[in-house]
Amino acid sequence: MGDDERGPFVRYEVSGGGFATLTLDSPHNRNAISTRLVAELRQGLRDAAADETVRAVVLTHTGGTFCAGADLSEASGATGNVSEASGATEHADPAALAAHRTSQMTELLRAFLELPKPIVGRVDGHVRAGGMGLVGACDLVAAGPASTFALTESRLGLAASIISLTVLPRLTSRAAGRYFLTGEKFGAAEAASIGLITVAADDVDASVSAWLADLSLASPQGLAESKSLTTARVLADFDRYGADLAAQSARLFGTPEAIEGMTAFLQRRPPAWAPGE
Repeated sequence: MGDDERGPFVRYEVSGGGFATLTLDSPHNRNAISTRLVAELRQGLRDAAADETVRAVVLTHTGGTFCAGADLSEASGATGNVSEASGATEHADPAALAAHRTSQMTELLRAFLELPKPIVGRVDGHVRAGGMGLVGACDLVAAGPASTFALTESRLGLAASIISLTVLPRLTSRAAGRYFLTGEKFGAAEAASIGLITVAADDVDASVSAWLADLSLASPQGLAESKSLTTARVLADFDRYGADLAAQSARLFGTPEAIEGMTAFLQRRPPAWAPGE
């Protein structure tokens, strides 16, 4: 089935209460960050910003995965095989293709932070790699019992370059050192303990509903100005470090180790550097 036949990858809905919901709905690749998903998320954020009736945005998902990270079948276009579904233009230089994708992700995360309305993450599924960047960019996050989290880039020969801008400010330094390096997964309770999410909830919908009720009591100006206080330093880091991190990401995607890591992942086999049986 082609992308055009799948319907939207991101559904945008506005409730009567003044809240917009962006639902990641790309089950064929576990809501992976593809060119199309990024474009539709950006459009949804623009729609929410332009709608004066929208007080806040809820970011959620269908299926058992919130976001699987980068669409590696598309990202492996850095080796010279661009997916037809990506909509991206094939570049002669693999680093140029990686740079294009990195730029898209940087702009998306910045759009989260610059939206003058709170973004509430509603997660009850798996979050991996680039999906962690989306979680870090939300202002409030509730994660349910089915949630697991992992920064898996190191296992693919990559690094969490751009998403470090939204993830590192959330984590304790020891937690960052552990999870950026090991790539191990952890649950919602640990995610709350180290600051990645706001609360680990048995009933994630009840937590989100309670926050939305509180947000409805705040003025649009109060929300916008208060959010700007919490995001100013993170946005300053985008300006200070963004270009260097983008260059690192672009460089890594074209390396032999990264190509082997992504290929091994897609082929469901251990990469060459993994211990033997």
